[in-house]
Amino acid sequence: MPDNDARPFQGARTAQARQLLGLLRSARSGEPSLAVISGSQGMGKTELLENFLSDDAVAGPDTTVLRAAGAEWEQHVDFGLIEQLLARCPAGGGERELPGSVAQAGSVQQYGDALLAAMNTVAATGRTLILCLSDIHLADTPSLQALLHALRRVGPIPLLTILSLDPELNGPDPGVTGLLRFPGAVTVALNPLTPDEVRAIGRCLGAPELKLPAARALAEHTGGRPPLIRALLEQFPASVWSASPESLPAPSACLASIAATLRRMPAEGAALTQAAAVLGIRSQLAVAAELAGITDTVAAVDAAHAAGLLHISITGAETRLEFPLPVYRAAVYEHLGPARRAALHTAAARIMTAPVQRLKHRAAAALLPDAALAAELEASAEDFASAGAWRPAAEAYAQAARLNPEPEDRESLLVKAVDAMVGAGELPRAVAALDALESFAPGPRSDAVRGHLAILRGRPAQADALLHKAWTAVDSATDPGTAAGICQRQVLHALARFNGRDLVTWAERAQRIAPAGSPAAVEARAIEGLGLGFMGRYDEAEQSYREADRLPEHGAQHQRREMGKGWLHLAMDRVEEARAELAGAVPTEFAHGSQRISLWAQGWLARADFALGAWDDALRTVQSAVAMQEESGIELLRPLLHWSGAQIQALRGNWDAAAGHLERGAVASDGYPAMLLPYCLAQAQVAETKADYDGVIRALMPVLRMQRSGGIDEPGFWPWQDHYANALVMTGRVEEADAFLVPHEQLAERRAHRTTRARLAYVRGRIHAANGDIDAARTSFLGGLAQLDGLPLPFARARVKFAYGQSFRRAGKRREAAAVLTEARDLFAVLGAGAYVDRCSREMRAAGVASDEHPGSGGAGRAAQGQAAGPPDLTEQEKAVAALVASGLSNKEAAAELYVSVKTVQYHLTRIYSKLGVTSRSGLAAVYPGSSAAARSGPGPGPGPGLGPSPGPAPADPKGHRGRQ
Repeated sequence: MPDNDARPFQGARTAQARQLLGLLRSARSGEPSLAVISGSQGMGKTELLENFLSDDAVAGPDTTVLRAAGAEWEQHVDFGLIEQLLARCPAGGGERELPGSVAQAGSVQQYGDALLAAMNTVAATGRTLILCLSDIHLADTPSLQALLHALRRVGPIPLLTILSLDPELNGPDPGVTGLLRFPGAVTVALNPLTPDEVRAIGRCLGAPELKLPAARALAEHTGGRPPLIRALLEQFPASVWSASPESLPAPSACLASIAATLRRMPAEGAALTQAAAVLGIRSQLAVAAELAGITDTVAAVDAAHAAGLLHISITGAETRLEFPLPVYRAAVYEHLGPARRAALHTAAARIMTAPVQRLKHRAAAALLPDAALAAELEASAEDFASAGAWRPAAEAYAQAARLNPEPEDRESLLVKAVDAMVGAGELPRAVAALDALESFAPGPRSDAVRGHLAILRGRPAQADALLHKAWTAVDSATDPGTAAGICQRQVLHALARFNGRDLVTWAERAQRIAPAGSPAAVEARAIEGLGLGFMGRYDEAEQSYREADRLPEHGAQHQRREMGKGWLHLAMDRVEEARAELAGAVPTEFAHGSQRISLWAQGWLARADFALGAWDDALRTVQSAVAMQEESGIELLRPLLHWSGAQIQALRGNWDAAAGHLERGAVASDGYPAMLLPYCLAQAQVAETKADYDGVIRALMPVLRMQRSGGIDEPGFWPWQDHYANALVMTGRVEEADAFLVPHEQLAERRAHRTTRARLAYVRGRIHAANGDIDAARTSFLGGLAQLDGLPLPFARARVKFAYGQSFRRAGKRREAAAVLTEARDLFAVLGAGAYVDRCSREMRAAGVASDEHPGSGGAGRAAQGQAAGPPDLTEQEKAVAALVASGLSNKEAAAELYVSVKTVQYHLTRIYSKLGVTSRSGLAAVYPGSSAAARSGPGPGPGPGLGPSPGPAPADPKGHRGRQ
């Protein structure tokens, strides 16, 4: 089946169609096959089957298709399903008739034998037989038993049997159970469509490309049901899918079906369902019953449940109603009509006790402009905004704009609504609303909104121009609210530029201009401490947060302070404290928190978990955060989230996964520093794990070219300096490394920053070792380890020990090196850093010390075990060289990995070739099938200012001047 098939359903279910095609190929080769298509109602079982049977690869003169279907009213008609098949069986030139004995006796064996005979009759003609039995959960048991009887006795004929069932309706029928457990039966599962599959349907329909958030909204709205998704895409323009989830429509066929269902229901059941639709997807039963005005609640709930329109559940002290799918609620709501909807919303406003809910229903009931109601909604929006609850603020501002009778006021309110959408991190909605702003007269507030949007989309030049224009045009004396809002956006702009000085300047300005307790003032204060930290003014930063904590609590503003404190404390080596604060800033559900702040918090939470050694937790955080980022469209934070994923997967030897994170985290060279820094670090760390030190230098060159006076070099925030200096040493540029390191060492000493001193100390140790000063090297390495005493940072400690051991092994201090490398290897093994477990083991072998791989080293460790088990006539040093060269490294790269000269590698390689009787690197690789090639052959760190693509195989040159470049 071609991948570019124009039929929309196959665009979404290509994998399932391929499963069926594979089974058909097996059947045509004489191997009878059985497929069970399993999917709930509406998942498209019939459509998949129809598309499959009509495909050119299936239909044709050499194929016979026999079909039958179960039905509820025939469940008790014995052999009804089998009789459908036999009645359609060709026999010669006419229809096959049942033998009289079978029709009269009606036994499972006789019907099964008759079906088997029909199968063999078709096979004798050389044709492939496809038996299609739909809805077998509604079939009679004797038919299913007869089918089993035939399938158990069928010979090697070209037969494909396809069954379909609804697993939610499938009871304990022995016939169905037997078929599902039939040897070789393949289940073709039809799960709800994913957002990517929704986008595939859109492409097949020729619709404009759906953004991921819109596709996710469609999937959630329909429960991933393909027919509903296709109908919606065919009936509505793409702009609909950027609307609020509560306002998404229902397709016309669904509307008609729901309307018919409501008409058939008892009056009180229909009334309860309609009342529930007005209250939302979920509602309290007591409130819905009161709104519906029903007398027999139990009977009404039973009727709605029986119709499949409402589910009932008990949650804590409440009994709740919920629509099975949001699209069903949309259909019921649309069916009400404007007048009935308005009446129910008006009644709901009287019932509700919460002022916000009452106001929401009053607004929904209003069909014409209402100045007083618009003013109430605007006041409610301001209250939400002052608490940092931007999502409900956006809804209230938008409703106020709809109901305000004055055009100028409507414009202002709509600008505020879009601004609140941006603040909430709902960029797709904000971008969709920009078209409305384009028709408005330009002004500082709209420019500030566009500038804010440009920041979150990762466009610094555009943001800078718009914010400068807005600030130039605003009069802070007459319009302090707008001026303070611009200052607040400038704070975020400075944060993304990682410019502490500008951040503090704009934060102080915002607090001077903005009214006390306003969103601009509170958020500026929440971020100001970070700016002070960027400049190394930690005491002032701490004092700023202590003062902020004493301010009155305003809902989601707490989220901003916790994120800022967590990031600051992470940079200050207070990792466990930082982790708790960052974890507290992640949730957005309860206090209407911001997705933007949550993403910042999750990015740094993953870094905290990485530092603490909780790598599985870090990867889970990355996974959830990436999903949120893709939905929100906040490009600014995408590289930060993928940084931890790339580094951890590389350390575990999962090179494809690491490359995937690098690809998805890639950023253009003109991006914000807060985007470039994590991306460059991720590239450098992946390259370092591969011992590609030239790649480390290339990856970090954009950082060297950055304007670094704003805080990029401040200890604790972006740990890039040791990676760069270490790579200089490992590529023989020792003097450069020395000169580069000195100012960073001095700054770390002034700040008394322990982890930075530890990281720089191991590089200093390498420099001393390279210069032959072993005593000074030992002092540096031990000093670095002492800085980490008492800190729960296992990976940082393992890195220092690895550098220590590697340097001393090169200096000939093999016993001391072996002891330190063993400790490093054990730390890496506990962390699951298989790539470094292997490197430690190679170092130990190069030192002439045999090493047993740690059982926790994972796949990469097992590969190293294969190396250690190499030909016994090689020395440990020769085994280490052979494993690296066989994996594709050049002599220069192997020398850098083992920290020896290229001539030493050439010497060992000549002896290895002689001992093993090989004359080429490919021959050597054949002797070492368990070498580290698996860990070395993964893709490079991806696009951007880092590594290029991996070249072809190395030549058979013992001097090995080529290899991975």
